[in-house]
Amino acid sequence: MGKLSDILASGGFGRDDFSQTWRNTEAADEFKPLPPGEYVCHADRGELKTARTGTPSYSLTFKVIEGPGTETQYAGRLVWLDLFLTPAALPMAKRDLVKLGIDSPEKLEQPLPPGIRCKVRVALRKDDDGTERNRVVRFSVLGIDKPEVDPFAPQSEGGNDEF
Repeated sequence: MGKLSDILASGGFGRDDFSQTWRNTEAADEFKPLPPGEYVCHADRGELKTARTGTPSYSLTFKVIEGPGTETQYAGRLVWLDLFLTPAALPMAKRDLVKLGIDSPEKLEQPLPPGIRCKVRVALRKDDDGTERNRVVRFSVLGIDKPEVDPFAPQSEGGNDEF
């Protein structure tokens, strides 16, 4: 087991600084589900999965940009939608996958293009044990956001990169 002083030094803290910061820091609240409503999100990731029951699925991860209205307090939070790839569920899965440009089985194995902006309707579901979870009810694609330019990215050769 490592020593606190050893790992703090490599992280930019001295032991005294960390101890004082620890004392002055309030513990964060537990994450609660998002309130029900419509959120503007990016379709952040899509991946093939197998449920615990053995059911094949495609799991979509949406990353919140704005909450209901123009609230940004939920920015960065994630919600998921599992699209089951069974004969009975395939019509609904295909409906949603085509919205994202996934129009063939081969595209299920490729990463989602970046910047797909969506309007996502999120509901609150209560399990039998009282646990509350978010559920994506539906989504629509609003457009594609251009990726932000990284100011530290290497400049292209032959381009007009002079300032």
